[in-house]
Amino acid sequence: MEVVIERACGMDVHKDNITACIMTPERKEIQTFSTKTVFLIQLVDWIKKNNCTHVAMESTSVYWKPIVNLLEAEEIEFLVVNAQHMKAVLGRKTDVKDAEWIAKLLRHGLLKASYIPDRNQRELRELVRYRRSIIEERARQHNRIQKVLEGANIKLGSVVSDVMGVSARDMLNAIAEGEEDPEKLANFARRTMKKKKDELELALKGYINSHQRLMLKTILKHIDFLTEQIEMLDQEVEERVSSYQEDVERLDSIPGIATRMAEQFHLKLGLILRNSFQVQLICVLGQD
Repeated sequence: MEVVIERACGMDVHKDNITACIMTPERKEIQTFSTKTVFLIQLVDWIKKNNCTHVAMESTSVYWKPIVNLLEAEEIEFLVVNAQHMKAVLGRKTDVKDAEWIAKLLRHGLLKASYIPDRNQRELRELVRYRRSIIEERARQHNRIQKVLEGANIKLGSVVSDVMGVSARDMLNAIAEGEEDPEKLANFARRTMKKKKDELELALKGYINSHQRLMLKTILKHIDFLTEQIEMLDQEVEERVSSYQEDVERLDSIPGIATRMAEQFHLKLGLILRNSFQVQLICVLGQD
């Protein structure tokens, strides 16, 4: 079989160690390295010493990421390959070591690399995904607030559309601090909410004890903390997408697409968005 890549390295990546096999026209060499950073640097130096031009590894969990970061820094071409793809290639023997098998497939050009975004895109994706998980966690805490109120027979949610709105939040803070008078609590109503004072007084008359006040105070503090984290991540994401802010704004102009959703779309459709014609087409469809 024809050799496409003369100097190749295959890696079998695990949580605590990496088995690497280098194949060159002169020889084959297999070594095992720890996944601690100092040993990963030794691994990369070993690859450079043998003048390997390509490195391939399985996309095992997230264990491939530190290696890819180092290979990127050294401008060594790498392939992260789906394990199912390698299993589908005919000829694998049970007594052949995984690293050696990967190196053989790589040398003969039989591996299909998974798409790996550049480091900036990977970091941006991680930020956006983490922000989404925090937003979901904050929503769960909002639901917990509602459960605590129902347990105290406070029907605030039946009068206001959002129990975490400005007026409702002031009422919750007062309840958490020990205020029990429904009339005083209803006086926190603002703007159009003032018209519902009578309803609010009835809804805010409940049976709340020290445990429920503690729960409210703790959950509200947690919500405030999550909100601060979300705002911090918003700023970081905004700075990182500033180079293609125009694309994000065009997506944001589509009805029903907010800024955060536009940022996520841009990450998922990054390749498409580089084509100006397709960007314009998306915007036209959105305007229609």
